[in-house]
Amino acid sequence: MGTYKKFAIIVGVFILGMVMEAVLSRIPLGNRIAVLEVEGAITDPEFVVKSLERLKKDGSVKAVVLRVESPGGSIAASQEIFREIERFKESKKPVVVSMGNIAASGGYYISLPADYIMANEGTATGSIGVLIVHVSMKNLFSRWGIEVTSIKSGKLKDSLQPFKELTEEDKKYLKAVIEEAYEQFLKAVLKYRKGKVDEEKLREVADGRVILGSEALKLGLIDGIGNLEDAIEKAKELAKVKEARVFYLSPKKGILKRLLGSESLLMKPGLYYLAQF
Repeated sequence: MGTYKKFAIIVGVFILGMVMEAVLSRIPLGNRIAVLEVEGAITDPEFVVKSLERLKKDGSVKAVVLRVESPGGSIAASQEIFREIERFKESKKPVVVSMGNIAASGGYYISLPADYIMANEGTATGSIGVLIVHVSMKNLFSRWGIEVTSIKSGKLKDSLQPFKELTEEDKKYLKAVIEEAYEQFLKAVLKYRKGKVDEEKLREVADGRVILGSEALKLGLIDGIGNLEDAIEKAKELAKVKEARVFYLSPKKGILKRLLGSESLLMKPGLYYLAQF
């Protein structure tokens, strides 16, 4: 048998072994740990919500590791995931968060209900705050001879429309909305980090700034330093299982969504828990 054929057989056996391992890990037998990935801008909670619903009912799944690699996203989508994690915990199965390069703003918000939050020392997290972006195209429209007329039921109905500039009244109204959403964020942090984070110190750093994992640990925003494998081991520990097969759940993303990422959010009116740095 030639060298090339031997090499091809070895590679084939290796690939077959990997495929078989992936297939077997999906079979709901024995103890299993699910790694559920949250990647990119949080805009559509459906995949995470439905996955958690299935994992909650699956008796072979003993714990979930939420792998967060996200700068955040829309407030409503973040809150839906946050609430579903709360519902999942009714099953008494542990949830451990493993933060990647970035788990900030909405990425941090959805991590809060977890039993244990783990980040790398250099993970960008925190960025506790709320963002509204208004893009004014009034001058551009005027240059092209385009005039837009808004017929509205109330003076604040078109506050974020791009064909106008924000008035002082618009700014005051939007500021009030932001403050309410901001307090919701702080309330969630204080609820789930009770006894670990000081409220006065929290308000000092909850100004939108990004905080590295090492500092977040000192502030009590997270529970430990470690990578994904460390988080999986912590999940086994909390679930009180020595051995468990690990399988991964990842959302499918179209190429356009991958290219645009979180930057496309800024072109849409809305409230965001989104890190910008």
